Amino acid sequence: MSRNGVSTLYLLAYNSFQAIGWTLSLISIFRNLLATSSVTGTYASAGNLICFLQCAAFLEVIHGAIGIVPSGALLPLMQWGGRTHFVLAIVRKLDELQELPSVFITFLAWSMGEVIRYSHYAFSCLGNCPSWMTYLRYTAFIVLYPLGVGPGEIWTMYQALPIIKKKNLYADSFSGLPFSYYGFLKVVLIIYPFLWFKLYLHMFKQRRTKLYKRHEKKRA
Repeated sequence: MSRNGVSTLYLLAYNSFQAIGWTLSLISIFRNLLATSSVTGTYASAGNLICFLQCAAFLEVIHGAIGIVPSGALLPLMQWGGRTHFVLAIVRKLDELQELPSVFITFLAWSMGEVIRYSHYAFSCLGNCPSWMTYLRYTAFIVLYPLGVGPGEIWTMYQALPIIKKKNLYADSFSGLPFSYYGFLKVVLIIYPFLWFKLYLHMFKQRRTKLYKRHEKKRA
């Protein structure tokens, strides 16, 4: 088997694994919602799985860095870093946040978006991605990305600030620095929308390219 064949087989396995994992997290979220008629158990039902899947997604930074996917390493690193910091350093660390509606919104938007994204990647590895899947991949993000970031991640981090200040969270890790983690997170909250908007615009650029290409093939 050629090097390209091995890479494609590996990417098929990785993307299928992630698609299945995020599908399971989505099922867990809905199962909890239906069973309890509440969003407060979202983290308890799907949090550990989402933390694991998000950590595993660091492989995508490596994929871009070594060139087996065309994305490069910077944009995947920005997305991975932002999400991983959110879910591991904040939500997983602070029990007070885990039952907030904003965590439910975040996990729901992430799970729906990732099921679509990884399914699209897996079908693309097979060389037979349905046109509806491509359209869904480059259209659903228009709603899901702002939903996950605004009333999801940013609102959760804002609600975390007084808890972090009260607990002086990560004081030991920041003891040698001229600022606290509380101050760091306030800066993150200021720049987060701008960094996210860069990724959002990149997705619109990809949308024009992918959907226009599909339209041109149909005309041909």
